[in-house]
Parts: sequence; structure tokens; C-alpha cells
Amino acid sequence: MLDVTRLRVIDAVARHGSVTAAARELHYTQPTVSHHLARLEAETGAQLLQRTGRGIRLTPAGQLLAFRATEILGRIDAADAELSAHVGLSAGRVRLASFSSVIGSLIPRAVAALTDKHPGLQIGLTDTQPPEALEMLRTGRIDVAVIFRYDDTDPEPDDVRLHHLLDDPLYLLSTRRGHSLDSLRDATWIAGCDRCRSHLLSICAGRGFEPRIGYTSDDMVVMQALVAAGLGVTTSPGLALRAHRVKGIVASEVPGSRQHIYAATYGEPPDPPATTALLAALTEAAASVGDVRPAD
Repeated sequence: MLDVTRLRVIDAVARHGSVTAAARELHYTQPTVSHHLARLEAETGAQLLQRTGRGIRLTPAGQLLAFRATEILGRIDAADAELSAHVGLSAGRVRLASFSSVIGSLIPRAVAALTDKHPGLQIGLTDTQPPEALEMLRTGRIDVAVIFRYDDTDPEPDDVRLHHLLDDPLYLLSTRRGHSLDSLRDATWIAGCDRCRSHLLSICAGRGFEPRIGYTSDDMVVMQALVAAGLGVTTSPGLALRAHRVKGIVASEVPGSRQHIYAATYGEPPDPPATTALLAALTEAAASVGDVRPAD
């Protein structure tokens, strides 16, 4: 049977690519880490590491085990959190990942309400894009992922349950009024994250052109700064404009284009009490947002 301590060791080595860094994270000595790795190879009967000059790298077998170790350790940590939550919401923890425009608008309301109701509950928050958040959810490193998707986004995995929160209109950002997608065929475009970039290409293709992308950033502050400087045009969800808006930018709604925002959980119901409480807080916060339109 695989030892959990040794799985933590190979997980740390895989993430850092170094025995020294893994030892530092785990508060072990380097010989202790090397011992655990040697014992893991003996127990599995597989070569997990290769020496490369003064360093090491994982073999294909080592990469496979490290990938599974991340998932197993995440599930162990999740089980620990769930058991703590079953003792009562006066203790325990719940872990959340979301993206910047929601963190800048919806999440603070939800976390504040949850903290007010359950002050002993520890709430963790990670800022990341939907694909990474869903991977964290799958491996048990978080309990809830707040994600967005468009009508043309590929379906999420079958074992992910989506709880609809709200729909966020998409806006075209430029420095002049009266602009539309059709009038900006020859403009320089600023693309966002992979999911947003894919949607931008899709809606432009629907109007018969391919946007010329000159800049790429998933930071809405940077994207707005580029637009304000006259370096290009882009699209932005309404919540991002509510959270931050640079002076001089003109926002025009893109007809029929919305971000659909969901809270995602993993596996079959029922969810643990802490997760259920967080979902309720997110739902209430989303309902309080009202019409998602940026101020002029």
C-alpha cells in the first residue's frame, strides 16, 4: 500500500523539480526526502526518478504517480475539511477559487455574509481562470469553483455539477461612441484568457471577419489601460467594468453575448455543510447584484 507521506514527497518534488525545494516546503532534510523517494521506488517496483547532471527529473512512471498523488492528497485534504464541517459550521474550512471580475464584485459580498453567519469557518480563496479552477476542484484542492462559460464553450466534465448564479453581458470597449464589432473589423484587438479569446474569435467569425490580435492579457486593468491609450479595442464583462473602469473608455453592449457564471462542485450530492453554506451565500450575493450593467 502506498504511504501518504511518500506521496506528499513525490508531489512536492514534481511541483518544484528539486529535492532541495521539496525538502524546504515539507520541513524535511534532503536525505529524508531522498530516503522516502527510494522507499517509494522499492514499494512500487518502478524507477520514478532520473538524474540529470546535478538535478533530477521524473520518469514517465514518476509523472504518472505524481499526478495521481496530487489527486489523492487533494481528496484526503477535502475529506478532512468535510469531517470538520460535519462537526458544525462553528469550525472547519471551505475553499473557493474564482476569477478576477467576480472576485472584485460578487465574492466579497458572499464571503462577508458567510463569515457573519459562521465566524468560526475558515474560508480560503484563490484567484485563477476557469480551467485551472476546475482542475483544482477535480483534485480536491478546493471545494467550490466559480467559473464562467459562453454558449460556445465546450461542456464541463460530467462529474462537475454547475449551479447557475447569473448572466453577465459582454461589452465592447473602445475610445469612441458608436462603435460596433462590424465597424472595428480592421482594428487592433486585445484578447483575454483562452476561454475569452475563443469566444471573441467565434463572435467575430459570425460577423465574417477574423480579429487582428495585437495584445494578450487576462488582467482587465491592463486591457482597459491599453484601450484608453488608443492601442486597441477589446471586450469585457459587465462585472469587470463595475469593479474597475478607466476614464475615457466607452462601453457598448455586444448584442446576444453573455458570460454565464456558475458555482461548480464536484461529485454526487449532497455537498458537505460548509460547501452548501457557501453555495447559498454565493446565490444570495448573485441575486443582490441585480442588473449587471456598468455605470456610464
